[in-house]
Amino acid sequence: MPTFLLKAMNEYALHSEIKRIYSLPGDLFEVKLDNYIVDILRGKLVIEVQTRNFSALKEKLQTLTKKYQVRLVYPLPEKKWITHIAKDNTVIRKRKSPRKGRLTDLFRELVMIPRMIGVGNFSLEVLFIDEEEVRCGDGRGSWRRRGVSIKDRRLLQVNGRILFQDKNDYLKLLPDSLNQVFTNREFAELAKIPVGTARQITYCLRKSNIIRVAGKNGRALKFQMIKDKST
Repeated sequence: MPTFLLKAMNEYALHSEIKRIYSLPGDLFEVKLDNYIVDILRGKLVIEVQTRNFSALKEKLQTLTKKYQVRLVYPLPEKKWITHIAKDNTVIRKRKSPRKGRLTDLFRELVMIPRMIGVGNFSLEVLFIDEEEVRCGDGRGSWRRRGVSIKDRRLLQVNGRILFQDKNDYLKLLPDSLNQVFTNREFAELAKIPVGTARQITYCLRKSNIIRVAGKNGRALKFQMIKDKST
């Protein structure tokens, strides 16, 4: 069995399954490059699968993009089923999470590496998925989950994908009806997203020089697009 199909001690099944989906004949797996281990190496293309915590990749991406084309694959759960198991792995109950993932959820992670947006050798692919999260009340999880730990994340199906290669791809996330100068609240209302999410997006777009601060409306910052969306 190929080594990438074997689940590492700290690797969820979701991560291994996505590597399997992206693999092609001739690919190399778990290769050491510039003191980093990469998921997949295909010639000069590095494919990294990251299910969360983009901050852990910051230095790795900055280093590898100097020599290689790097594609970061981020699985975004549109639907999630949560399975609770006992310590002996028997299933206690299973339920569907009421929360549905949206593309804008990406920016909860992207705020950790906003300056990678638009870097010539960097691309980001969002993989829309359905997943199962396996939990166990073993007392080892975070206090937020009252000690319930996540034992595994499993891929159920792939629903679609979106590739971000340059700055214009990110600019398309702004609603067509948005004024050239706008506030986070105006953006949030048009996009039908929370204001907090709008702030995360405008933060990333500012750091990557896609938009700039164009003054204030009272206490609220006003932003202006640097490049026209039609270009």
